[in-house]
Amino acid sequence: MLGYFGKRKNAARSGYRTFVSEGIDQGKRPDLTGGGLIRSIGGWDAVKELRRAQSHLKSDERILGDSDFVGQILLENKEAFERRYALRARGVDIDFIAENVSRLLDMPVEDVWLPGRYKHLVTARSLICFWAVRELGVSMASLARRFNISEVAVSKSVKRGAEIAKRERHEMDVS
Repeated sequence: MLGYFGKRKNAARSGYRTFVSEGIDQGKRPDLTGGGLIRSIGGWDAVKELRRAQSHLKSDERILGDSDFVGQILLENKEAFERRYALRARGVDIDFIAENVSRLLDMPVEDVWLPGRYKHLVTARSLICFWAVRELGVSMASLARRFNISEVAVSKSVKRGAEIAKRERHEMDVS
């Protein structure tokens, strides 16, 4: 996001601070509150009117978009939550993922936790981070503590893990 305010970190931060400071003077703006659907159809009064007329629209003030888009996002979120719950109910946890990765990469499970920038360790760490975050909803902060790396490094590992899994056609084995 800072890239919108400058190419260099300090300039971008300064530009962002200025942007926020100028925005504070505007106070609360009704055009920036509530969900996109609610705003686009005329606010909460319009939503109440549609409900009285038995017209049902999906809305969520956290998601900007029309009813179909909001519904799709909520459905995807529900499916992801249900998958996480099912995996956890089957005993899938971070150690399970580490064992899975060690089998997949043909390396001892204790090695996947080793620090270092060797390619096989980076690959293992990346896949663990990717599957732990995406499949189980493990926080990047807890993974950072577990691997003794920064949250930024975990975030990069998640992205790299997604690329590795896609390129190598790796899937997490939950059987």
